Amino acid sequence: PRQPAKTLWYDRPRYVYLEFCVEDSTDVKVVIEDHRLVFSCKNADGMEFYNEINLYARVNSKDSREKRSDRSITCFMRKWKEKVAWPRITKENIKPAWLSVDFDNWRDWEGDEEVERAMVEQYAEV
Repeated sequence: PRQPAKTLWYDRPRYVYLEFCVEDSTDVKVVIEDHRLVFSCKNADGMEFYNEINLYARVNSKDSREKRSDRSITCFMRKWKEKVAWPRITKENIKPAWLSVDFDNWRDWEGDEEVERAMVEQYAEV
């Protein structure tokens, strides 16, 4: 039986970020399309996780990446229209129980582009 992973998301001027909170993940698969993201993996106990998100707006699937850590898998997707805020991550105006805003990373955009560039470069080096 598959279940959705607990997911955090936040918005930035150029990218939108999703963090799938699965510890010690294996068999991680992330498919990023222009309007959709599909995520699946297993945890150490062999439990299967699966999330499918129809995205609020179009992303540039070619300039989108994921990074795995022991605690989670973070995906960042380049927005097709930069500097346009996303009020939510899902196309449908419903909030799945497994999805929350990452308030620790949710902050004002003012002067944020330098910070964002640094974050993306840090991910890119991995």
